[in-house]
Amino acid sequence: MLLLFFVPLIILSIGVVQSGWMVFLLYLVSGLGMTGIGMGVMHDALHGSYSQNKWVNKVLGYSINIIGANASVWKIQHNVLHHTYTNIEGSDDDINMPFFLRFSPNTKHHRVHKYQHFYVWFFYGFLTLIWVTAKDFVRINRYKKIGYFKKKHDVFKELAKTILWKVIYYSYSLVIPIIMLPVSPWLVVGAFLFMHFFTGMFISVVFQTAHVMPSSEFPNPDEKGMMPDEWSVHQLVTTSNYAPRSKVFSWFIGGLNFQIEHHLLPHVCHVHYKQLSKIVLEKAEKYGIPYNTKPTFWDAICDHFRMMRALGQNTVAV
Repeated sequence: MLLLFFVPLIILSIGVVQSGWMVFLLYLVSGLGMTGIGMGVMHDALHGSYSQNKWVNKVLGYSINIIGANASVWKIQHNVLHHTYTNIEGSDDDINMPFFLRFSPNTKHHRVHKYQHFYVWFFYGFLTLIWVTAKDFVRINRYKKIGYFKKKHDVFKELAKTILWKVIYYSYSLVIPIIMLPVSPWLVVGAFLFMHFFTGMFISVVFQTAHVMPSSEFPNPDEKGMMPDEWSVHQLVTTSNYAPRSKVFSWFIGGLNFQIEHHLLPHVCHVHYKQLSKIVLEKAEKYGIPYNTKPTFWDAICDHFRMMRALGQNTVAV
């Protein structure tokens, strides 16, 4: 995945490509590599499950910094908030969206949401571009306010790291190709945006089809701050699997089609999820706990579309 990401960018940076369609093709291939890094390399590494060696996990976890993001911020957003407070309004950052998107029945409904099942796909395409441009700064500020960065030194340190890695990323992925390629700079910018749109769309759909589904629950704490289910049951009722028989697809997305197993055992490497799923399913059936799964990725996408429409029309029960 690292080679799939870097080799096309190296070819672009040495200026040997002269045709526009080749520029777009190479950026697309690099986007496939970026997708693979995001789901199959850094994801396991930052969960501490890529290797039993902490140093290996730390080094491979920095692959997220290489593609313009911040590993420390991601671990708070994903490992802490998303995995602890899955589908809980205000706490799970994966469903905390701008006002024009509604991912939870507990979010205030606006008239614009009526059409979100059509326009959400367009905004999915901007996920990684916004991420490598602004989102880390927004989250550093948010996480400072809620106490994850308690010292000013920590904030300045993360801000400095974030700025440095983003400058490095934009330099080698966009600025150098613009300088070196004998084509219009706007063509290179267009191909770069095309790469991010493809990557953002794919990653967004992979993650959102695991939690924003008709079968998903969006529980709230009671007046004492207590949840209706204990943590492991909560993960089962808020999460969904898909395409359990697709070996190639599962390999490419880092086993994230087995989201239930990943949420129950985030410190276990994804290569074990398929076998673990048999045990989890057996236990879920034994104790009468839902085990939500879709036979194909397309089925999951269709159900996600239906869920976004229902949320937009405010027909999902709270």
